[in-house]
Amino acid sequence: MSSSSANVRPQARCDRTAGTCSPAAQGGAIDPTNLTRAFTTLLRSAGLRRIRFRDLRHSTAALLLEQDVDLVVIKELLGHAHIGVTATVYAHVRLRLQRQAIDTLGTALSRADDGNDDPSAVAVVR
Repeated sequence: MSSSSANVRPQARCDRTAGTCSPAAQGGAIDPTNLTRAFTTLLRSAGLRRIRFRDLRHSTAALLLEQDVDLVVIKELLGHAHIGVTATVYAHVRLRLQRQAIDTLGTALSRADDGNDDPSAVAVVR
């Protein structure tokens, strides 16, 4: 093998119809141990605490929910068969968002109820 070919990385092979991508030209999957090792090294070099690779999936879904992305869209991205699975798994995020909504409503109502007759102090409801 020449020295120039030793530095060439194999190209990934992707099958768009199946929705899969193999990281190596040979079509093999990434070894889970190697993935965990590489991910842990990446976290350490970035100065981040150690998490499981799968936690990225959960964090992504939680962040999307917090950005008001529709639950159906998140269900589809995660590949859940039923929306009930997504709703159940991420119920804690939804509860937190509901509490924040109620707190926001309480703040708006308390401004309207502060005894000030100025119409600008009343929350606009649409």
